Amino acid sequence: MALRRRDLPVQTVPGRPREIPSIGTQGTIGSTLAFRRDPLGFLRGGIRNRGDIFRFRPLGIPMVMVNHPDYIKHVLVDRADLYDKDAAIFKIVRPVLRDGLIATADMDLWRRQRRMMAPHFTPRAVGGFVENMTDETEQMLVRWERHAGTGELLDVTDEIGQLALRIVNRSLFSAEVGSHAQAFERAFGVANTVLGSFFRFPFPPLSVPTPSHRRLRQAIDDMDAFVSLFVKRRLAEDSTGDRTDLLTLLLHTVDEEDGKGMDLEQLHHEVLNICIGAYETTTNALSWTFYLLARHPEVEARLHEEVDRVLGGRRATFEDLPNLSWTRMIVEEVLRIYSPAYQSMRRASQDDEIDGFAVPAGTNILLNSYFLHRHPDFWEDPERFDPSRFEPARVAARPKHAYIPFGSGPRVCIGKHFALTELMLVLATVAREYRLVTPPGAAEVQPDPLITLHPRGGIHLALEHR
Repeated sequence: MALRRRDLPVQTVPGRPREIPSIGTQGTIGSTLAFRRDPLGFLRGGIRNRGDIFRFRPLGIPMVMVNHPDYIKHVLVDRADLYDKDAAIFKIVRPVLRDGLIATADMDLWRRQRRMMAPHFTPRAVGGFVENMTDETEQMLVRWERHAGTGELLDVTDEIGQLALRIVNRSLFSAEVGSHAQAFERAFGVANTVLGSFFRFPFPPLSVPTPSHRRLRQAIDDMDAFVSLFVKRRLAEDSTGDRTDLLTLLLHTVDEEDGKGMDLEQLHHEVLNICIGAYETTTNALSWTFYLLARHPEVEARLHEEVDRVLGGRRATFEDLPNLSWTRMIVEEVLRIYSPAYQSMRRASQDDEIDGFAVPAGTNILLNSYFLHRHPDFWEDPERFDPSRFEPARVAARPKHAYIPFGSGPRVCIGKHFALTELMLVLATVAREYRLVTPPGAAEVQPDPLITLHPRGGIHLALEHR
């Protein structure tokens, strides 16, 4: 359903900033309980009743939601120096991600790490990992063969999750993950569920050993063990080989300013951040992709035509990507509707104004692309799955910051090019051989707003040969 803002009179005093309108029931407890029960519904109501900027206080935490491209640009680009990641959501995920690039609030550390790591995530550098992506996908399709045409349902989310981990671990460690993949999936699933619930109702503190918090601690230990297994294995190997995987590159990278590399603890944090980021983005984005294609056969038919024409039955290469324009538009439209990283946050380190509205220091700014990507002023019929929205002329007609699946500004996702390349290649490789079909009478899958946006219950589809 399209959201229409209610135009409300705003009380202003000449020469003074306006007060941000508030939403929620009377008192912070009422707002907290409403946000906990249905966070998307709560925010949807705020947009409908208060417009593109409003405030609320879950458990007394000052929170401001912004939902306009100009406001997003102000926070992430124009005044990025005033808005840091010492914000509520990153404090919540920091026990998992520690001081890796995704969540660290230490800007000096972030700048150093970004300088060191960015050269390994450029489009050209990502091209060196394409064979990992296509080879692992084709191996998955061989395993899928026994399911084709049987009518049995394939757990697409689980299958793609294992594929994503195989790809990232082969790219990171030149290693097979084997049975470790499912253990990592389970651990991350626990962490995402526990932290997603805690974000909606941050009490009691994570340091209190409740049953769910103990499960979180065990999940963190399991993910740490997963990373440590491969890092220790690499460090014990002969380092004189000619490996060009990401771990080797990171081990030998030095900062151009101080001439030093990263210590093993920081390396562990960054590797875990890469594993989680690459696994989570791919798993959810491709799960939603195959689900939406199964429900829109006209979009899928055009995909098949493009894949047949460009690839002619052969394996996709990095050089094919510019010619797979419809494939890319499908990926971009899926990321519009169901961005895995659908919410982010910044904290105002100083007093500021956004479009004349006063933003006191310490305010948490909530950026939610689930709603931004459905803003009716920039997206016609926003719930409709329509990849043609990303034709070049239509993209050029929209404000850049109406679409932020990877964020924007200095802290735009470092893995953007890796993710887009992987999503396109996996999609094209699967579409070359198979189609995934919605079972008769299947209920519509709903999004589950955890720390990331999951398909609730996972995606289950039947597999058919084309």
